[in-house]
Amino acid sequence: MTHKTTISLSMVGPGRRVRLASIDAGEELRSRLAAMGMVRNVEILVVSNSCPGPFVVNVKGTKIAIGRGMAQKVMVEQDGIR
Repeated sequence: MTHKTTISLSMVGPGRRVRLASIDAGEELRSRLAAMGMVRNVEILVVSNSCPGPFVVNVKGTKIAIGRGMAQKVMVEQDGIR
């Protein structure tokens, strides 16, 4: 059995692919992110993570800009995905 490490999406650099593990937030934010395709086990490609610039991800072929506060609440797994 392999142990999967989860980190905040906000810690992932541009060009990295990760898999959504959980969202540590209330129902409202979870619903908002789910409406954008950000659901458990979806693959996320980080397009831009420059401070103070936008945090942009690609989910299912769609680019989405999210706030840094949101990105901190999205927990992702980074093992085995390139």
